[in-house]
Amino acid sequence: RTANRLPAGYRPGLVPASSPTVLLPPTMIYRRLGRSGLQLSAFSLGSWVTYHNQVDDRSAVEMLAAAYDAGINFFDNAEVYAGGRSEEIMGRALKTLGWPRLNYVVSTKFFWGLDRSGDAVNRKDTLNRKYLMQAIDGSLRRFGLEHIDLVYCHRSDPHTPIAETVRAMNDMIVQGKALYWGTSEWSAADIRAAWEIADRHGWHRPVVEQPEYHLFHRKRVEQEYARLYEDIGLGLTTWSPLASGLLTGKYAQGVPEGSRGALEATAWLRDRLVHPDRNAAVAQLAPIAAELGGSVAQLALAWAARDGRVSSVITGASRLEQLQHNLGALALIDKLTPEVLARIDAITQALAD
Repeated sequence: RTANRLPAGYRPGLVPASSPTVLLPPTMIYRRLGRSGLQLSAFSLGSWVTYHNQVDDRSAVEMLAAAYDAGINFFDNAEVYAGGRSEEIMGRALKTLGWPRLNYVVSTKFFWGLDRSGDAVNRKDTLNRKYLMQAIDGSLRRFGLEHIDLVYCHRSDPHTPIAETVRAMNDMIVQGKALYWGTSEWSAADIRAAWEIADRHGWHRPVVEQPEYHLFHRKRVEQEYARLYEDIGLGLTTWSPLASGLLTGKYAQGVPEGSRGALEATAWLRDRLVHPDRNAAVAQLAPIAAELGGSVAQLALAWAARDGRVSSVITGASRLEQLQHNLGALALIDKLTPEVLARIDAITQALAD
């Protein structure tokens, strides 16, 4: 089951024309990435924090297989995740599974670099041409792939001319090393500038932005980028739909052992996870989720995926049960009526940034 093989009798979803939706039996939704022809599953599987830290090769194979069987066709990664080891683990898992290459989409992201030493000035926190053209080759080696479907500029680089970055991303595609490119956590002004430079020169334009988006972090997606959806056909693949776990409710009494907040690598998240007002709001969401037949986590995931401008919501999981639970959110999307959404907004909107 993939977005590239549509069975007879599929029905289009009710979303904007720039992001048509298709439902395939039994439940997975597919949306085009902005105005591109690429179709992504509405929920995807990412590897941030989990791969290498919580997910080894065996677990990666198990979860990728379960995700694929559920209709997920998009798997997100980044050069910097676990210092490159995340790409290696995912690459070995994909080789083990042996799926047809057309049936899945893999992404990676560049900016932070792997070499953080003082003399590696062109290999960290940059989007200059030298770094980017070497970074793509490194990721291809770690994945063991001939091309990467979707490559992001992981942050913006104020010290490199945007035109230099745009041309390097275009050249990756021209050389067949990547198929599409986009940005992650860029300002609307920089995204528009990159798009206009590419359009003016006839280069491959950015088709997607990957921002943080959840009930407590909404303004960038809903306000700052609002003009870009129609003006340039921007697509979105959003991350942290559960606010790093806060929207599961498990941080109401502090940081549980073994949770993401307990990991040393993500210690910077702890103050956000034990936020008293937001945890109180999560508790108020529980009755709404129960009325819809789901958990607060499933409600939050469905909320993030409710808007057709979001091409794919990137989920994470360290255990198979988490992945399966997350996919239960598909059943709640159609239940998010205007009345339900208003109740959710009344609880969360004032606490959102």
